[in-house]
Amino acid sequence: MTDLNHAAPAAATSTALPDDKRRLIELDDAIAKIRTQIATADLARQRDQKPIDPDWFHRARTALRHLCRERAELLAQGTGRRRREKLKDVLIAILRERHDANTWEALLAEARARRERGDL
Repeated sequence: MTDLNHAAPAAATSTALPDDKRRLIELDDAIAKIRTQIATADLARQRDQKPIDPDWFHRARTALRHLCRERAELLAQGTGRRRREKLKDVLIAILRERHDANTWEALLAEARARRERGDL
């Protein structure tokens, strides 16, 4: 069973994920932690019938707002990437239709070689 206390940090440090996905996991984890802290403070307020420290509450809500904004910006950048990937898929389909199997294999081999050299 996965240790729920360490699942997000483990996923965020995975080298298999792109940087933006790792950052998104970190942001989701931080947002969840702040929401949990606010909820816990509210339950304590109800139990003890004492007010929440307004300065702490303001800092927590501000941090939450900034994290949510950064998350939204990351998601907005991702939509451009999906469009670019769809364009690449269409371009590959067109090129594949126009070339025979041997030429296509040669193109793939060259592309793999360039990727390995880091020519992109």
